[in-house]
Amino acid sequence: MTDEDEKAFDEFVAARSTALLHTAVLVCGASRQDAEDLVQNALEKVYRHWRRIRHDNPESYARKVVVNVAINLYRRRRVIEEITFARPPDTLVHSPDLELRDALLGELRRLPVRMRAVLVLRYWEDLSEAETAMLMGCSVGTVKSQAARGLARIRERMGTLEGVLG
Repeated sequence: MTDEDEKAFDEFVAARSTALLHTAVLVCGASRQDAEDLVQNALEKVYRHWRRIRHDNPESYARKVVVNVAINLYRRRRVIEEITFARPPDTLVHSPDLELRDALLGELRRLPVRMRAVLVLRYWEDLSEAETAMLMGCSVGTVKSQAARGLARIRERMGTLEGVLG
């Protein structure tokens, strides 16, 4: 890219990036940070094609890129949301361990989100109480009480697993 092209691109970014950001916020309905990422992604694409689009309508091109990137992100998120990991793949072997795991996962899903997060971080991710509290933005006491209540609810519902759950 020539120095003249670089200068023209810099001027375009200075003049239109705020408008593109507003468009991104409205189109994707996301946080400002997500919209800024989207605009950055769009400006990278505009930069790559700058020589070709510079004399046409670069703002229209940039706006179209913002909208297309937002739509693609939405589609990707929808696909990810539709993929569920509710059950492990069917196996030919019947195992009590798989039944126990399925039952525990089912009970875990029934817990409130914060309680479930505490249990997952403490016992699945093997984080300490302090690490869990820091990650969740709460006190160690909250982590302890949420973990105790969550385990108690699971024990109550599962009844026979009291020895297994500790």
